[in-house]
Amino acid sequence: METGVAIFATHDSADPASVASVVEARGHESLFFPEHTHIPASRQSPYPGGAELPRRYVHTYDLFVAMTAAAMATKKLRIGSGICLVIERDPITTAKEVASVDVLSGGRVEFGVGAGWNREEMSNHGTDPKVRMALLVERVQAMKTIWTEDEASFHGKYVNFERIWSWPKPAQRPHPPVLVGGNGPTVLDRVLAVGDAWFPNHTRGGVFERAEQLRRRAERPIDLMVMGVPADPRVLELYQAAGFRRAVHWLPSAGLGPIERALDRFETAVAELHGE
Repeated sequence: METGVAIFATHDSADPASVASVVEARGHESLFFPEHTHIPASRQSPYPGGAELPRRYVHTYDLFVAMTAAAMATKKLRIGSGICLVIERDPITTAKEVASVDVLSGGRVEFGVGAGWNREEMSNHGTDPKVRMALLVERVQAMKTIWTEDEASFHGKYVNFERIWSWPKPAQRPHPPVLVGGNGPTVLDRVLAVGDAWFPNHTRGGVFERAEQLRRRAERPIDLMVMGVPADPRVLELYQAAGFRRAVHWLPSAGLGPIERALDRFETAVAELHGE
């Protein structure tokens, strides 16, 4: 099982390039950045973590700026969105950004996508939260069309364009892996529709059972990855035994000192998993 990390890279914490350099030097396989274009001050949508919304949500860098900085500072590290809120983005622009970072990185992009949880945030982008799941699927389908066709057209309920040219095409063919995030009741439908992998958040129950459901339903290979694992060898062992290919651990939005100490703890857990 490969190990990766994720971080809310903020303007007052270690910069994305420095974090990426440290993560690569320490032998991890991937680094993921989340996305929030903004946080509505109304705060009507409850934070899924169950407490007050952490400060880092309001101060995070733009997703693709952070990914580009990380990619330029590294040679082998996979650079991912964990996750990109496609429902808040124009699919033509986003297809261009993903392809551009993939080319500049030499084909190292992992494209995690999701619908998000903050309904006011979606609404500020003109998205009706009631249709966000269908919108997500259609926008990803449209992006795949742009990536794989020299002259792309797409006609759907929410996305429509006729005969467009868009380069660069991604370095990875046919396109970067699409990792569908989320733990909601219909997430497996979206994984089967557009995903190369399911990328749920670590929770106390249900993930392993649903992974088995996905395997039974899938008619093609689909990877399993998990976001937010603790630095606990017992938890890592469960995911490894269940066939998850990648486990991602959250780092603190802080300076390099606290980040390195968090990496120490995670790496100790990984070493114990391997009997070291």
